[in-house]
Amino acid sequence: MGVIEVVLIILVLVGLALVFKSQISGIADGVYTTIKTQIKKF
Repeated sequence: MGVIEVVLIILVLVGLALVFKSQISGIADGVYTTIKTQIKKF
C-alpha cells in the first residue's frame, strides 16, 4: 500500500473514533455503574 492509502485509513479511523467517542463513553459508564452495583451486592 502507498502512503496515501495509509493516511486515508488513519483519517477514517480517527473520524469514526470521534463520532463514536460519546457513545462509547456512555456505554463504558453504564458498564462501570453495573459493575459497581454488582460489587455492592456481594
